[in-house]
Amino acid sequence: MDKKRVLVTGAAGFIGSHLCDRFIKEGYEVIGMDNLLTGNIANIEHLFGLKEFSFAHHDVSKFVHVPGRLDYILHFASPASPIDYLKMPIQTLKVGSLGTHNLLGLAKEKKARLLIASTSEVYGDPLEHPQKETYWGNVNPIGPRGVYDEAKRFQEAITMAYHRYHGLETRIVRIFNTYGPRMRMEDGRVLPAFFSQAIRGEKLSIFGDGTQTRSFCYVDDLVEGIYRLLLSDYALPVNLGNPQEITMLDFAKEIIALVNNPKAEISFHPLPVDDPKQRRPDITLANEILKWSHSFDRAKGLAITYEYFKKL
Repeated sequence: MDKKRVLVTGAAGFIGSHLCDRFIKEGYEVIGMDNLLTGNIANIEHLFGLKEFSFAHHDVSKFVHVPGRLDYILHFASPASPIDYLKMPIQTLKVGSLGTHNLLGLAKEKKARLLIASTSEVYGDPLEHPQKETYWGNVNPIGPRGVYDEAKRFQEAITMAYHRYHGLETRIVRIFNTYGPRMRMEDGRVLPAFFSQAIRGEKLSIFGDGTQTRSFCYVDDLVEGIYRLLLSDYALPVNLGNPQEITMLDFAKEIIALVNNPKAEISFHPLPVDDPKQRRPDITLANEILKWSHSFDRAKGLAITYEYFKKL
């Protein structure tokens, strides 16, 4: 029997590249697609010699054509860090709207199942804690972060519309803070920022008073959850993340202790506009439907990630 074929958009990105690895390992034929706006070809270079992998340099905001059969599409193309989407607001809105529309059309044509990468940012600065999938969010649509938040909210809405109107098989994952090898040092998100500052012996930048919280999930755990969700029969959004919550001040201290650079200290800066104060997933649904939970504790995941950043 022919291998199943999967298209991964954003394939050269942090999570997209790990998904390509996983599907190759599971015996799929993988087509990676990326316009390399924020992706790094080095993340998937090791796959280029494999007959099971092919790469298309393409912007999914423009018409997408893939010859032959397609069984699954995973849409992970999008600038995802605040630095990127504040610098590229219109591209961010287009990949979430036009890009998703193009891939839904492709999925309909190929009779493929489409999984979209949504985000905990759909909850905005949440008034519910922890956040369940039933929470509708507290988002400022015209604030600077709105370009990413609303692109993802629209992405969910059009995906559910195709599911309900066309009967298309769709899956929605809401991803909470994820970390691991292949993150960019200058990504702008808190974990690579703290690591790069600590390694260089600079002051770790804390915004606000450091009491805001995040919950960090190691990338292998996330990929396992995405794989299970894709193969499940559940069409509504599912949170994936690690519910172990930590304040930014405590997290900075953890990174300083791990890196053990005596020059690394902490500095405080004003809080950015609409920055969420709390972020922790309720993963009850993932436990029940996917039999999924995190297996990497933060100390183990951070040690692996630190080794990666040291090499950079």
